[in-house]
Amino acid sequence: MTRLSLRNPLLTPEQIVQSPSQRQGMSQTLELDLRAYGCHLVEAAGIVLRVPQVVMASAQVLFQRFYYLASFQDYPLRGTVLGALFLACKVEESPKSVRSIINVVDIIIKRDRGYPEIVTDGYDAEYYDLKNEMVIGEMQILRRLGFNVQVELPYGLLVNYLRCLELTEHPLIPQLSWNYLNDLLRTPVYVCFQPETIACGVIYLAARKCGVSLPASPPWWIVFDANEEDIKQVARAAVALHERSRLRIMPLDSDELEIYLQGSLDDHINAIRHTRSESMASTI
Repeated sequence: MTRLSLRNPLLTPEQIVQSPSQRQGMSQTLELDLRAYGCHLVEAAGIVLRVPQVVMASAQVLFQRFYYLASFQDYPLRGTVLGALFLACKVEESPKSVRSIINVVDIIIKRDRGYPEIVTDGYDAEYYDLKNEMVIGEMQILRRLGFNVQVELPYGLLVNYLRCLELTEHPLIPQLSWNYLNDLLRTPVYVCFQPETIACGVIYLAARKCGVSLPASPPWWIVFDANEEDIKQVARAAVALHERSRLRIMPLDSDELEIYLQGSLDDHINAIRHTRSESMASTI
C-alpha cells in the first residue's frame, strides 16, 4: 500500500544519477538550463499576477519534481510551467483565472524573446493552443505525482532558526539567506533535501559570506535535525548557481528543442521576431 506523508517526497539515488531527460540523451547542462528557465517563468509570472510567495515556490517545486518523473522531450517546458502555476494557485487557495495565467506567461516569453507584446484576445488559435497546453500540463503533473502535491517550504523554518541563532537583527544575513532560498528553487535542491536542511544550508552560506561564526559545540545544525555534509551540499548548489552563465532563452516545445539541438534556436527566434514586427508595423 502506498503511504502518503506530509514530508516532501525526495529523489531516489537512481533518479539523482540519471533523470528521464538524460536517459533520452539530453545533457545535464541543457536540462539544468531548462529547469532554471522554467522556474524563471513561474517566478516572473507570479510577481505580475501578485500571488503569494508560497504559490510561486510551490509551483517551482512541482515543476522540478515532475521532470524527475517525465522528460522534457515528451512534455515540453511551456505547458508544464502553465500547468504547475495553475495547480499551485489552486492548492494554495490563491486562484487565478486560466486566461490571466496564460496571458501573463505568454507576454513574459514574448518580452524575453523581443517579440511584439500583443496579448491574445481569448478567442484566437494561439490562446486555445496555450489553454490546451495548460490543461495537459496540469493533468500530467497530477498523474505523474500521483496527486501528491504537498509542498513543505523552508521559509518559516528559516525565520525560526535565525531567531534561535540570534541573527534576526544582523544587517545582511536574514535577507541574504532569504535570497538564497529563492535562488535554490531553480535547482533540484528542493527535491533532494528536506526543508530543515535547506534552511540550515542557506544560513551556513550566508554566515560564511558575512564572516559570522556560528555555535560549534555542539554544532548548531544538529539542533535543527540537519547534518554537516547535507548543508554543505545545499550551500555548494547555491554557489554553483551564481557561478553559472546568465539565464538563457530556452526551447518551449518539442519543435524548438529539435531546433535548439541543431544550434539554430537564435536564428529561429530572430526570424519570428522580424516577421511579427513587420506584421505589426503593416497593421498600424
